Amino acid sequence: MADKIQTYLIEIKGLVQGVGFRPFIYRLAKRYGIKGWVSNTNEGVKIGLNADKDALARFLENIEKGSPPASDIYSISSQLVAKEKYDDFTIRKSEDISDRITQISPDIAVCKDCLEDMRSQPHRIKYPFLNCTNCGPRFTIIQDLPYDREKTTMSSFEMCKDCRAEYDNVLDRRFHAQPVACNRCGPSYQLISGDGKISGIDKILDRISGIIDHGGIVAIKGMGGYFLACDATHETAVSRLRSMKHREGKPFAVMFSDLKAVMEYAEVSSVDGEILQSWRRPVLILKARKELAREVSNGLNTIGAMLPYMPFHYLLFEKLNTPAIVLTSGNISDEPIIIDDEVAIEIFRPGTDAVLSYNREIYNRTDDSVLMTVNGSARVIRRSRGYVPNPVQIKFNAEGILAAGAELVNCFCLGKADSAILSQHIGDLKNYETYAFYEESIQRFRRIFRLDPEWVVYDLHPDYLSTQYARQSGLKGLAVQHHHAHIASGMAEHGLDEQVIGISFDGTGLGDDGNIWGGEFLVADLNQYKRFTHFDYMPMPGGDLVTEEPWRMALSYLYKAFGEDCLDMNLPFLENIEESSKKTIIQMLDKNINSPVTSSAGRLFDAVSALLNICTSAKFHAEAPMRLESAIFEGVTDSYEVVLNDAIDFLPVFRSIIDDLDQNISPGVISAKFHNTILNVAEKVVADMKDSTGLNKVVLSGGTFQNRYLLGNLEKKLSLSGYQVYTQKKIPSNDGGIALGQLAIAAKRRTLGLI
Repeated sequence: MADKIQTYLIEIKGLVQGVGFRPFIYRLAKRYGIKGWVSNTNEGVKIGLNADKDALARFLENIEKGSPPASDIYSISSQLVAKEKYDDFTIRKSEDISDRITQISPDIAVCKDCLEDMRSQPHRIKYPFLNCTNCGPRFTIIQDLPYDREKTTMSSFEMCKDCRAEYDNVLDRRFHAQPVACNRCGPSYQLISGDGKISGIDKILDRISGIIDHGGIVAIKGMGGYFLACDATHETAVSRLRSMKHREGKPFAVMFSDLKAVMEYAEVSSVDGEILQSWRRPVLILKARKELAREVSNGLNTIGAMLPYMPFHYLLFEKLNTPAIVLTSGNISDEPIIIDDEVAIEIFRPGTDAVLSYNREIYNRTDDSVLMTVNGSARVIRRSRGYVPNPVQIKFNAEGILAAGAELVNCFCLGKADSAILSQHIGDLKNYETYAFYEESIQRFRRIFRLDPEWVVYDLHPDYLSTQYARQSGLKGLAVQHHHAHIASGMAEHGLDEQVIGISFDGTGLGDDGNIWGGEFLVADLNQYKRFTHFDYMPMPGGDLVTEEPWRMALSYLYKAFGEDCLDMNLPFLENIEESSKKTIIQMLDKNINSPVTSSAGRLFDAVSALLNICTSAKFHAEAPMRLESAIFEGVTDSYEVVLNDAIDFLPVFRSIIDDLDQNISPGVISAKFHNTILNVAEKVVADMKDSTGLNKVVLSGGTFQNRYLLGNLEKKLSLSGYQVYTQKKIPSNDGGIALGQLAIAAKRRTLGLI
């Protein structure tokens, strides 16, 4: 039997650091009596062991079956090496052996075992920063690889004797849990309020719960930045918070005490429940069933719900009378979430009743991630805490490529071998603070992931700050058309490398002809694309101003359909618009002054929303389409007729909507008929594209596919018609996913020798 024992080297790549992987391997080896060693490197986990072939097969099988919940194995390889005899199984010190990198774990919600420890372990009673190898902060505290304590923001906290014993005990759940700490040796909270500075968790909890229960607002330092909290059922508190944030319309996220509380206020499917309770703990957009304070969702029929993910959240809900608190990003307007303690006190102290801080640095800021479910599947809308920096595996070597991303809801992307590493949500690149966050994050990702880019790929639009950053970088550059990048993003997520039918519906993207695109049907692969057809061009009077004043876009369609007679139709949406403003728009359209044309789906939805008097002026990005979707009456099957020529003409739709309004048809029915029209158009064009090309795979991407009615029904209809439909689930279909598409296109073109 001893003659059959060989020495093997096993290499495991994927998300295997910071998730309890080495202790898991140790315990597995002990169970099977295998001797050898395990080590972390910046490339992954390596294992050397003595075993026969049968024992090796069982060992490898159990690694895949029983790996820690937050781990994600991409590959396991084993090879025979020179024979070496091991006397025991040991855990070796981490190694930094090359410029290749292993994955960094996202931040993980506190686990049930730690919550129990918070109530039973003497040195961790009510300790709000407890964690183990199965939970706690990761990405937000890491400064470099390998993932060891001295390379995190926990480096200044020296472990006490008890924590050190746990950290060194391979059989303990906290073995090599880098943020391990307790009441004696770890970070601590401090509350700054009108009463001065308060320390001690019991006093802090009493004070904060009292403030929130009485309609106050507290700024709370979370895992990836500061958040603002108040009672989500308190009208005055929510209104005050909205005023403080200069956030007039955008819905607030709400943290509920538990799943039962969520189910009282929202419709929750079994899939929704799994997502809410997953270790990632995202915000999940749910259909409302009971109203919170009116200004939480501001008239939309949805609630952005999440469950506690930090120990402090659980401690706070034990004290609160309310089952739900607004927990919104701690920033002002469109600036990044605040992570600096002094800045937070300066900014938030005047408008809040208290600021809760702690003495551990947040190194990488992250907002909460946002998801929705469509047809029983999770769809990421904003990818940040809990998801970043998990990479996407692609089919090409993307080493040395930096994708700059888009202008709105920006994420950038780095190529490392066959991995695409997307950044956390950066935001809209339209102010100094967000752009500075963008630049800082690129530099940090480059260092942590050991990337010295040779190429930078960017959007075709010359005015995007991401484009300007790329062009000023000194790297070899490649410009990529916006909607081609959308389709490529969907292809990359699903590992497609072939020609597909691509439907890209969104708000804004510069086309090859110099016009603004956004309602596009493309025949595309990862190298190139051809525009099959598109929504017909319409003027945007005032250019980008139409996104803030959708009534302008409605008037543009009406003027083209009816001429100046549209001003005499007594349409309610125009009643509050100054006569001079309406006439100015008509003159601009008539003389083609500052009225660039667009094929944008977003602008079409804007126009219909304004025409129905649902949203004539938008207080936040995509408000008009969101409210139009929210208005849909369920069960309506009717639709409108369009004209399919060289482009898709929607003017007949506007004439029909005017007829419906004259007959007092409700906006909810009209909204449903309009959405059904878009579905019919997409079905008809896809059929034409299949007849023309023989293609049967359809990729849907673009921000308009965040519309659940549109995405859900189109996915179903096309699938029932026999098409293979690919929609984005792990990566946002909005511009937050653009960088992945840019990277995939550049990597493919480089593989083909075209760049």
